[in-house]
Amino acid sequence: MESLIPENQIRELLPQKSPFTMVSHLVKFEEAAITTGLAIEATNIFVEDGMFNESGMVENIAQSVALHISYGYSLKNIKAPVGYIGAIKNIKVFGFSKLNDFITTEIKVITEFMGVTLIEGRVICDGEVLMTAQMKTFLSDQPAQA
Repeated sequence: MESLIPENQIRELLPQKSPFTMVSHLVKFEEAAITTGLAIEATNIFVEDGMFNESGMVENIAQSVALHISYGYSLKNIKAPVGYIGAIKNIKVFGFSKLNDFITTEIKVITEFMGVTLIEGRVICDGEVLMTAQMKTFLSDQPAQA
């Protein structure tokens, strides 16, 4: 799958570093939405018994939100502030991806106000929804450290 930016630029935009990076592709970017991708490889720390686990999917959603924020700031040539997860709720797991699968994650911003963002996320593999969740994040008033 094509990415709008190279993987090394994605790694620069995400606060998480290897081996904890759970986004490898920026598939689509809009003001209130993002679609990301991740190839499930054997070296992924969230792969258990050949399957990408629930914690990995939650982290993938969180990093997709982080990429949405940091990429949006980078388009304005502004350093993104540090973001934090405030709450995760309504997690529903319908299935799991396996080694060598490629998952896409769709994030839709429901509301954003004064640095607090509520999103809905969906992790999809081969057209099948594997997980849905809502997440609330908030931004610090401090820029991220280099």
